[in-house]
Amino acid sequence: MGHEDHEHDGRPESPKAPASAAVAEHRAHAPTRVSCYVVTCSDSRARADDTSGRALREGLERAGHPVVGQVIVHDEADAIRGALQAAQLAGARAVLFTGGTGLTRRDQTVDTLRPLLDRELPGFGELFRMLSFQQIGSAAWLSRALAGTHGEMLVFLLPGSPDAAKLALERLILPELGHAIRELTR
Repeated sequence: MGHEDHEHDGRPESPKAPASAAVAEHRAHAPTRVSCYVVTCSDSRARADDTSGRALREGLERAGHPVVGQVIVHDEADAIRGALQAAQLAGARAVLFTGGTGLTRRDQTVDTLRPLLDRELPGFGELFRMLSFQQIGSAAWLSRALAGTHGEMLVFLLPGSPDAAKLALERLILPELGHAIRELTR
């Protein structure tokens, strides 16, 4: 059966279909609080104007997830790798990077972190670009947003735009964060 004919309970699955019984069961046993770490990758942002990092932190905390750290690092490989290590040392289970996912020579986040991922979760980037396309049109394909695992952490690489960061958080990350952490540790 191809992915286009994927069925649950004999019905084709639609984008707004309710969760299957198995997914509902997994969510019921998933943690409701996941320790998170927010990293803004930017050569020009400071705490006062880090709107994307602030939006991620506030959204996570509103949903009940503690943010165990938040930093702004230059868009440089050593700084980005250092932030991932700091998140791990802080006990984070999910690390959300914002910025550095575009096409400019300075956008280093994806190139730096992709080799460090144990597993990529391609569906995240695919769905993010689909949702983004619905909001901004064809410019959505310019994003290299992705997600994966590093040890026992989920790692999300999000665009630096506050609207894009909120879109990813609200539509993709928050609905599945506890479920994904549960699956990662099974």
